[in-house]
Amino acid sequence: MSKLEQIEKSVAELSPEELKAFAAWFEALQAGMWDRQIEADAKAGRLDKPAEQALADHRAGRTRSL
Repeated sequence: MSKLEQIEKSVAELSPEELKAFAAWFEALQAGMWDRQIEADAKAGRLDKPAEQALADHRAGRTRSL
């Protein structure tokens, strides 16, 4: 049995309360990973071009208020 299959089996056996706690933990884990990736992308300049394009579009009137 693979590691993933073992995890899936274990998660399927959780009680409703345990599953709720696991889901909250996993969501926090994913959010942290996303934050670190965005930070790394920003530091590496990978977001510069899309940001510049968005600002240019806004200045040209190609955006709308939310």
